[in-house]
Amino acid sequence: MLEECKLASYRFRDREFIRTPENLFFCVIGDQHPQNKAISYLRYIPSSSGSWGRGSNHFKRAMPAYSISHLLKNIRYLKKEYPHYVFHSDAFNIEISAVPNSKVLQHYKPQDKMMQLSNMKNPDFLQKRALKITEYLSETIGVSKKIFGVTGSILIDIHNTEFSDVDLTVSGGKNGFKLKESLPSLFANKDEPVNHVPENVLKKLFSDRVKEHPLSLDEVKSLNSRQWNYGTFKGTIFSLHTVRSISEITNNYGDHFFHSLGIVKGKAIITDTSESLFNPHIYKIEKFKNNKEGIPKDIKEVVSYSGIYGGKFEINDEVALHGKLEIVENKTNGTLYHRIIIGSPEAGTHDYMKLI
Repeated sequence: MLEECKLASYRFRDREFIRTPENLFFCVIGDQHPQNKAISYLRYIPSSSGSWGRGSNHFKRAMPAYSISHLLKNIRYLKKEYPHYVFHSDAFNIEISAVPNSKVLQHYKPQDKMMQLSNMKNPDFLQKRALKITEYLSETIGVSKKIFGVTGSILIDIHNTEFSDVDLTVSGGKNGFKLKESLPSLFANKDEPVNHVPENVLKKLFSDRVKEHPLSLDEVKSLNSRQWNYGTFKGTIFSLHTVRSISEITNNYGDHFFHSLGIVKGKAIITDTSESLFNPHIYKIEKFKNNKEGIPKDIKEVVSYSGIYGGKFEINDEVALHGKLEIVENKTNGTLYHRIIIGSPEAGTHDYMKLI
């Protein structure tokens, strides 16, 4: 559902969408945003030959997939064509895309959209599928239908019923983990309407991920064996994306400042996965090992902006890490700690998180 934006400030949440006066669609990243803008990436742009659309307006994807290489290309495009959507974040210490509040023409919210679909008199095939999937998951797994939202092209009404997927949001970490624990057994049961995605889809997915990440085909397949949130419902591909509920958003933009200390490699043990389903995906770690002198050993967490690593690791897993080392300054209490970022411009396409 869309919200006409006339106020000076809003609360933006992960996987919501924004339409700008230029008819650009941005997807919101995470839940921490400056008061005057929403950190987001350009998802769809107007194109007469685009495969997505509504009425006479057609669109194409600005990014075929969310990866650091595509994101950097995306930012370069914006700097050239729409520079007012790029800014340097002092808190994150990076250049990133964002939509100023003054440029938010429409604000689309996944849970509001799901409620709108349920009240539609004549939903199309894909809109019906979104409703049926949430009904099935709610009844079978025992979660409220109210936790679900719909994002992606269905949210902004430019979906193509011939090929678009159903991308759903799940509000609340507890609900996300309940689905994560329940879906694998449903996928394995041939009597259920849900299943793994077809082999031809997986083959292309594996090929793309090998190109976009420093992972071998076997490593990509190993990660995919832990995939729980991507499947089919009666032949329609769907995905699930866990987002923080309002009560789970406890940090504000600027509460923490992040300072780069360069690129680091090492090994560590996963100790906490409670925030691993959210974007960004956060894993608490201990026993970080690195042979180089001068590298701090008190690294507390690994933070991935790449969805390929989200929800894939468990407590006590030993992982190999390659990413940007940061010192985190807590502005609210003055404390400092270290973390490793997977998916940074500094590391390019060379960073990773691998199971040992």
